[in-house]
Amino acid sequence: MSQKSRPRRNFYGRLKGKSLKRSQKAYLDEDLGALSPGPVSWEVNPDRIPLDLPGLFGGKPVWLEIGFGGGEHMVHQASNNPEVGLIGAEPYINGVAMLLGKIRRAGVDNLAVHPGDARDLFDVLPENTIDRAFLLYPDPWPKARHHRRRFVTSEHLQPLAKTLKPGAIFRVATDIEDYVRQTLEEVPKHGFEWLAERPHDWRQPWDDWISTRYEQKALREGRTPHYLTFRKR
Repeated sequence: MSQKSRPRRNFYGRLKGKSLKRSQKAYLDEDLGALSPGPVSWEVNPDRIPLDLPGLFGGKPVWLEIGFGGGEHMVHQASNNPEVGLIGAEPYINGVAMLLGKIRRAGVDNLAVHPGDARDLFDVLPENTIDRAFLLYPDPWPKARHHRRRFVTSEHLQPLAKTLKPGAIFRVATDIEDYVRQTLEEVPKHGFEWLAERPHDWRQPWDDWISTRYEQKALREGRTPHYLTFRKR
């Protein structure tokens, strides 16, 4: 296969925060390699060969979390759904280290971790293979001139839609009203239907929800969470 040219992609978020604890550095050194979903980076997979998801998870249904933050939701879902394999993408290395610590403590083994941009992961996820996707409290990019950086744009939604199976569920949680507006405008354009039938459906969290630290911060600061559920047509 001929090598594909790497697309030009700007990344605007944080890659690293305050200094990592010694234990977190150990998690990264000792655990991260074994939890890789496969050859995702352009350096080791320049031809963008698709990942072998059946080989990775033994044929289990596969869920995807985009930007898992500190990892509490991802570990919660993995613990409560051992019959499912989960892949998480997160470029913020401090969040990755936090997730690895939670994985150790929970003892779950049905996860894979991509410590990088979800767009690179989309390049190598086979089409129509993901059963469920989560986008939970994404970076709001509040300034109007930065709205094009939000996840709910064609640059992200188009490849996401390709990876999801028909009928797959896409959950979005956010406390930013304008992000809700943009989500409801943009997501249906990419082959999704919004499943809400009444206000309760977006005002109340999902039955299997665990409140994340980002949500708790939003509640302390007086912002209202919204829980949006879409299905791929």
